[in-house]
Amino acid sequence: MEVRAVCRYVKMSPYKIRRVADLIRGKGVEEAEKVLNLLIGKAPVILKKVLQSAVYNARQKGDVDVSRFYIKTLLVDEGPFMKRISPMARRRAGLIRKRFSHITIVLDERM
Repeated sequence: MEVRAVCRYVKMSPYKIRRVADLIRGKGVEEAEKVLNLLIGKAPVILKKVLQSAVYNARQKGDVDVSRFYIKTLLVDEGPFMKRISPMARRRAGLIRKRFSHITIVLDERM
């Protein structure tokens, strides 16, 4: 049984989130939570919330054993970005892109 959770418009660069996502992709849910608890920063906190949301979605579907679930798919896609301007030398304007991310987690049961 596949279960998914999506978190959209996360105010963090997808490059920063992907570095943490690569550590937990393919692992079991309990092992992934242990890894995320050990890491420091904003990205592990966000990924942990999305992972917990997927687990809660699985519990809503019926009696399931959460220890049998593993992360089948973990996508961190690029969302829109806000454009800001920063003054530079010689009266030029530098473009600053404030990036957003879309995170999708799909859990599946191991047989």
